[in-house]
Amino acid sequence: MEAGPIATVIGLLGACLVALILVLVARREASAQRARAAEDVASIKQDARTLLADVERRERRVVEREEAVAAERLLVEDLEGKARTRSDEAAEARREGERLRDAAGRDAERLSAETERSVAARLADAERRALAELEQVSGLSVDDARAELTRRLLDQAQNDAAAQVRRTEAQARRTADARARRIVATALQRTAVPTSAQSAITVLALPSEEMKGRIIGKEGRNIRAFEALTGVNVLVDEQPDAVVLSCFDPERREVAQVALEALMADGRIHPQRIEAAYAEALAGADERTETAGHDAAERAGVRGLHPTLVRTLGRLRLRTSYGQNVLEHVVECALLAAGVAAETGADVEVARRGALLHDLGKALTAEVAGTHAIVGADLARRHGESDAVVNAIAAHHDEVPPETVEAVLVQVADAISASRPGARRGDELDQYVERMDKLEQLVAAHAGVRRALAMSAGREVRVVVEPSEVDDTALPQLAVAIARHIESDLTYPGEIKVTVVREIRASATAG
Repeated sequence: MEAGPIATVIGLLGACLVALILVLVARREASAQRARAAEDVASIKQDARTLLADVERRERRVVEREEAVAAERLLVEDLEGKARTRSDEAAEARREGERLRDAAGRDAERLSAETERSVAARLADAERRALAELEQVSGLSVDDARAELTRRLLDQAQNDAAAQVRRTEAQARRTADARARRIVATALQRTAVPTSAQSAITVLALPSEEMKGRIIGKEGRNIRAFEALTGVNVLVDEQPDAVVLSCFDPERREVAQVALEALMADGRIHPQRIEAAYAEALAGADERTETAGHDAAERAGVRGLHPTLVRTLGRLRLRTSYGQNVLEHVVECALLAAGVAAETGADVEVARRGALLHDLGKALTAEVAGTHAIVGADLARRHGESDAVVNAIAAHHDEVPPETVEAVLVQVADAISASRPGARRGDELDQYVERMDKLEQLVAAHAGVRRALAMSAGREVRVVVEPSEVDDTALPQLAVAIARHIESDLTYPGEIKVTVVREIRASATAG
């Protein structure tokens, strides 16, 4: 029982001691905080005094600067006032100077005018005295002297001008000749053509010597059938590896060549196969024409031709002029015209195109009335060619005047191609072809004649009649009538053999 109260007392004493310690610690902390607060207040006061001193210094500087600015402003205003005063004085001085200059100019003009009048009067007086003395000495009036002087000056000027013109013309002629030779030589060097004048024959190489026997056939039936069908002479000579097709008509010769090449490739040669090959060759004529036209345009470097112009161009492969193939001629002209145009600075494409198409009408002259130049120009115009190209075509034989440099260049290229050594022969070939055409036309005009073929250089004409119109009994009379007609209407050397053929065929199909 006694131990319990003691413990309680000890506990209370301990609690009081702890409370006392806490109070002491709190007082110490409060004292420390008051000390720190006092230090902070002192520091703040010191900072405030420092800041106040700094503000006062700045205020003094601002006041000093304002006073300096005010002083400078007063100085500037004073200087501006002085500057305005001096500017006014300078403007007044300038105006005074201008007044003085104007016055001096007027005085100078007045003095100059008076001087000029005085000098003019003196010169006029001196001129009058000189003229009077000249008239007295020469015996000529002023008008007569002026006319004589004018005449002499004109004569001298005309003589000088004529001499200068002659020198210029001579120099231009020398220069032009040399330049023209150089241009033509350059164009010719750039242009290479594979053939010269063409003959009336075509040489076909044989794959073997036995092919010659097949072409001739048993007792010559194959070669006779081929010649009768195509109108072309087949010459089989001692040359073992070739046969020759001879005909004045290039179209017939081409068809015969295509047919014979097909027969040799096939190997079967007999009359029925010959007829089939001939029909196929005829059917392929349009395709060959178009291919030839495209090939010519490509070789000449011309693009964008209308299909009709391409086909017409291809037909020129079967035309000749003095022995020169017209298609090869126009391709050569296109290359020459382009070369000359490039050397002279003309339009190369117009010259090339006009030269390629310039003989286009030669493929149509048998169908359309008019010269080949005019017919070709009209065809080109209708199929979209430019006016410059159309004029070049129409003017290449001077039927219309050339309007452009390119038209003249087409004429030049045409002349160069025609005059090239070996390009053409004389009139004999054209006269021969014309004679063959007349012979065939004369024979074909007889009633019942289906086809007339001039053979053996015109020494024989083979006549194929319609069986339904001419019977066997009338054949001799028709042959005699044709021979008499030839004698009366044609002039020819030697004799012409007339052979009339009437053929009837019948076919049937078994099975």
